[in-house]
Amino acid sequence: MLREAQDVLKQYFGYGEFRNGQAEIISNILSGRNTAGIMPTGGGKSICYQVPAMLLDGITLVISPLISLMKDQVDSLTFQGIPATYINSTLSAGEVEQRMEEISLGEYKLLYIAPERLESSQFIKFLNSVNIPLVAVDEAHCLSQWGHDFRPSYLGINHAVNQLSSNPVILALTATATPQVQIDILNHLQIPSENKVLTGFQRNNLFFNVLKGEDRKRWVGEYVQKNRQQPGIIYCATRKEVENVHAYLEKKGMSVGKYHGGLSDSLRLDQQEAFLNDSIMVMVATNAFGMGINKSNVRYVLHYQIPKNMEAYYQEAGRAGRDGVESECILLFSPQDIQTQRYILEQNVMSQELHQNELQKLRDMVDFVHTESCLQNYILSYFGEEIDEECGHCSNCLDDRESEDVTVKAQMVLSCMMRMNERFGTSLISGVLTGSKGKKIKDFRFDTLSTYGLLKGESQKEVGLFIDYLIAEGIIDVEGGSYPILKVSAKGKEVLLGDRKVYRKKLVNAAPRLSNDDELFLALRTLRKSIADEEGVPPFVIFSDKTLHDMCMKQPSNDIEFLNVSGVGESKLKRYGEMFMNEIRSFLKGNEEYTRKVEQKESRESSPRKVRAQTDEPSHMVTLQLFTENKSIKQIAATRDMSTATIENHIIRSYEEGRFHDWSIFFTDEEESMIASAVNKVGEKPLKPIKEELPPEITYFQIKGYLAKQKMENE
Repeated sequence: MLREAQDVLKQYFGYGEFRNGQAEIISNILSGRNTAGIMPTGGGKSICYQVPAMLLDGITLVISPLISLMKDQVDSLTFQGIPATYINSTLSAGEVEQRMEEISLGEYKLLYIAPERLESSQFIKFLNSVNIPLVAVDEAHCLSQWGHDFRPSYLGINHAVNQLSSNPVILALTATATPQVQIDILNHLQIPSENKVLTGFQRNNLFFNVLKGEDRKRWVGEYVQKNRQQPGIIYCATRKEVENVHAYLEKKGMSVGKYHGGLSDSLRLDQQEAFLNDSIMVMVATNAFGMGINKSNVRYVLHYQIPKNMEAYYQEAGRAGRDGVESECILLFSPQDIQTQRYILEQNVMSQELHQNELQKLRDMVDFVHTESCLQNYILSYFGEEIDEECGHCSNCLDDRESEDVTVKAQMVLSCMMRMNERFGTSLISGVLTGSKGKKIKDFRFDTLSTYGLLKGESQKEVGLFIDYLIAEGIIDVEGGSYPILKVSAKGKEVLLGDRKVYRKKLVNAAPRLSNDDELFLALRTLRKSIADEEGVPPFVIFSDKTLHDMCMKQPSNDIEFLNVSGVGESKLKRYGEMFMNEIRSFLKGNEEYTRKVEQKESRESSPRKVRAQTDEPSHMVTLQLFTENKSIKQIAATRDMSTATIENHIIRSYEEGRFHDWSIFFTDEEESMIASAVNKVGEKPLKPIKEELPPEITYFQIKGYLAKQKMENE
């Protein structure tokens, strides 16, 4: 039936092939196997139940946590020619009764409900009057108390499903689940571990940046002004900060809305609708602007303050670029953010175990801010996914400045901690190091220590940030809960003894990466908005930004060409094809300069592929040809529209195949000896521990080159 599923995918959704993991999940469902899909935001989770719904007899039940999203999801399906509906508290009793009658008559293929509705025995009785072959549990992490959005109502889902006489297949879906949460999902919904499909959490179209020490309000104002035609979300930790940022941007004439729990239900709904409909371009919000915001064309997410944990951060950041188009995720950090989140945490009543767990999650979030390694990899590691290669496009990976040796400064901090008997936190330690005359320091007689005032040329804030960096690097350990104390770690002891060096880069201000859209895209976007306003739906329901960009490249002029645009199915061809093709024809008429630019861009981006098609050479051989022409790795990556990591792997493969014998491009004899020592100490895999044993100037490329050489010499 997978072939039939592919036909449904093309006919209704306009895609020629499944994304990673979708085919496996759909195959499991059609074979009657309970399945869990752990996929990144924008990875196409909804396709995993929407396609089977069109193939299975009866109606698929979709359990979704937010009723505010159901209408958008149903509208999107309806516009794709798929009969769907929802039942929730926004409907009157008469409307609910009418929809239940329509469901009984078989008029729908999908029904969306909130988990609380399953608590009604009358509703369960109704569900038993229809055939339900599949139950899809969206945002399944909500059923785990170790998750970041625990909802007790989710715990009743399995009991309710077990009462259904149709014995439906269960599909659990989430984008943010740590290994512990994944175990909870499988156990609670009785899903065998072999039926867990984990596609990875990586979002290659997202560019992660962390900024420290900025004048946040001024920076955000300039950023939003520069990207005023791009939809974006700005997250703040408190209602007060939302109001402040919103007022500031509104005063500057920005198209901005606000959303937090202190607003009335009607105002929140109005603001959300305005944002979804592109009537306002920027939403300033707390995390009350909840999970799964179904707007595909959010081009940036700014975090004005750090969120409470990595799950919340990645879910909120993941609302950018759901359509696959390049988007930015920027976190602006100030040390007082930590106290703000601790205060919020203290207001929540929870068990001691959960409280400690939440404090550790906040610590992990702070470590993310201060790490100088790949930001994407830090996130993936948090969710239990280890990847050796750096992403190549976050602010840390793109930071090519020289690192400075800060070993002596680190030794000063560690030595001070030891002399203070490792019983205090960052504030007091930085106070001693900077020579503070505070009462507590005098009471403990810390002003008599040999380390007192060693860093008096710096502010306590600067020293505190340096300590945070040492924590993020694992040189200092944190113990305790609400009042954490710092301990010298095993790594830190090596630093004290002079057996390990510490390197750090200076603060960096990352420039926005977003680019302005071209004229045809803006014309198509205007048309999309006018159609959406007439039909009363958000613009992305008509077509995603990615589909509009593809139209700009392909410039379809007939039905066959229009169907070849990514995201165009038969239903949307009938509805909108002629209008959009007329707009394209009208724009191109007499605009030869635009057509020439597009052709040049397409030629640049596709030329490596054309070389491969003509020569039928493997991809790494195309790279090899360019490499032998003395082009640098960065030049080849730009020419081939690939990451530098991919190009490096191509070169290493060429060496492994014996096409080169000169290993000096990887390392000098001295560097090779250093890598050999590190490998002997920690082993060949994974690569990260090897990298940590080496000076920062030794790259992953050099390490992989060394391992390839050793492999060949041992064969």
